[in-house]
Amino acid sequence: MSEYQNIGVIGGGAWGTALAQTLAVAGRDVTLWAFEQDCVDAINGARENTLYLPGVKLGQRIKATTHISQLSELDAVLSVAPAQHTRKILESFAVHMRPSIPIALCSKGIEISTRKFMSDVLAEVAPKAIPAVLSGPSFAIDVAKGLPTAVTLACKDETVGKALIKAIAAPTFRPYLANDVLGAEIGGAVKNVLAIACGLVLGKELGRSAHAAIIARGFAEMTRLGTALGCQPETLTGLCGLGDLVLTCSSEQSRNMSCGLALGQGQSLKDIMASRNSVTEGVATAPALKEIAQSLNVDMPICSAMANILSGDLDVDSAIMQLLSRQHKNET
Repeated sequence: MSEYQNIGVIGGGAWGTALAQTLAVAGRDVTLWAFEQDCVDAINGARENTLYLPGVKLGQRIKATTHISQLSELDAVLSVAPAQHTRKILESFAVHMRPSIPIALCSKGIEISTRKFMSDVLAEVAPKAIPAVLSGPSFAIDVAKGLPTAVTLACKDETVGKALIKAIAAPTFRPYLANDVLGAEIGGAVKNVLAIACGLVLGKELGRSAHAAIIARGFAEMTRLGTALGCQPETLTGLCGLGDLVLTCSSEQSRNMSCGLALGQGQSLKDIMASRNSVTEGVATAPALKEIAQSLNVDMPICSAMANILSGDLDVDSAIMQLLSRQHKNET
């Protein structure tokens, strides 16, 4: 099995920086690509991402750059760019990348213009690259501080998957191997939309019982979609599905849940988004998820309601009443 010593990270946000730090702790040499020159200068100079992950001292093995070509000859790359920017950034990297390079997709979302998952985008942009997906319950700040975290690393090529796990694993960062790439992506995308719904429930002070119901019925929606798209149901019961859902729906530290919380308290989506310098992926994912569900005739009432609220087609109170007045049915 090949040793992946030199690893690239595409994306200088909080999650990309946290993963770079984990790789450094694991003893890897890391080249981190970021768009902002200020971010690169801060990492290389002060050893801190003052823009997106302040307060965390970064390892000396991390070298930041604004030149994506510097990742071309590395052993493997983690793509951590926001989902809606992944295609454009991977296109710029594809010009430089070597054939058959392993690329672990770490962004959770669906490309809204095409309704495609990140593995589909990678297959179109760089068909010879070896795709993997890294997903699971993992807040960037927890990972960066070295708090215990477990995630899923999904890769159809078992040899590559094991090599990536060996490269990424650190004393407090534990990846589990899976082969269901699409299943891992579905879990990561759907949970962001459900987290907005959970935040909205708490923002409206509808109680913890309603909050728990959204998690459980939301997981049912996630499972129905996964089944319709042909993924392995057991994937969604793991870290990248149920595990990530529970974390993201249970903490205001989640950008998606905090967005829903603010919506439930009466703030406008425009004002919420304007106050942030980080991406809230569930906002972009919701309409794409609604369209995919409709095209497959998959019943996803919570996710569809969130898409309608976020688009302004339905107000919060009306959406709640629609969900509560749905016809009674068997649970399974």
